Amino acid sequence: MSRADSGRLHSDREELISRAFVTLADTLVDEYDVIELLNRLADFAVQLLPADAAGIVLGDARRELRAVAASDEAAHVMELLQLQSDQGPCLDCFQSAAPVQVADLAQAADRWPTFAAAVSRRGNFRSVHALPLRLRGRAIGALNLFCAVPGPLPEPDLALGQALADVATIGILQERAIHRGDVLNEQLQLALNSRLIIEQAKGVLAQYGGLGPAAAFDSLRQYARSHNVKLAELARRVVAKDVDLTEILAPGQAPHPPQ
Repeated sequence: MSRADSGRLHSDREELISRAFVTLADTLVDEYDVIELLNRLADFAVQLLPADAAGIVLGDARRELRAVAASDEAAHVMELLQLQSDQGPCLDCFQSAAPVQVADLAQAADRWPTFAAAVSRRGNFRSVHALPLRLRGRAIGALNLFCAVPGPLPEPDLALGQALADVATIGILQERAIHRGDVLNEQLQLALNSRLIIEQAKGVLAQYGGLGPAAAFDSLRQYARSHNVKLAELARRVVAKDVDLTEILAPGQAPHPPQ
């Protein structure tokens, strides 16, 4: 690679980093979409860090974790595997409010036997790095970075990932609302409730259009963005059959006529 090409790549990455921080911090408005914020965090993590996928879990009012965002379906499944087995790096990260790095999941059988066995059967990822979404030393969730190859993440990349997670946490618990005593539980519960309705809408679109879950979610998200509608609100309309599903499906994904 020439010095000029290297310089352009460095400049492009710096521009993307700046855009990521501006986007994640731009929540000081009357209303904003928590789920979209977290999905953007997952997307930026994959674009900026040497990770193949990213997922995010949040704790509810009882500090029980829920999977709320992911860069793709494989990452979402990884989050669910940890929650269902009640073990894994994201749970340890949430409980300790500290990063948890697993350079080789094949070596994690003693630590998380059920989770490690499930990961081995799927074969998607070989390493995972969990970073806390933290507020004053207390974790409200975790950002999980999944890699297809074993190995540690470089310290500068871990620092950048933690900075992205910290900015997103500030966005969730924006300063103007912190003065309300119930803001933490209120914001987190809103995110969790929104994710549930989005999963239902994904199922409706998937069945209607004969799509996979990932394609259904992409269609839902693209329509919400292009029509300036909150993702959760659009999902509610889909579930309530208050919107034309054909309009939401991406080109080429309209339902097949019955045989």
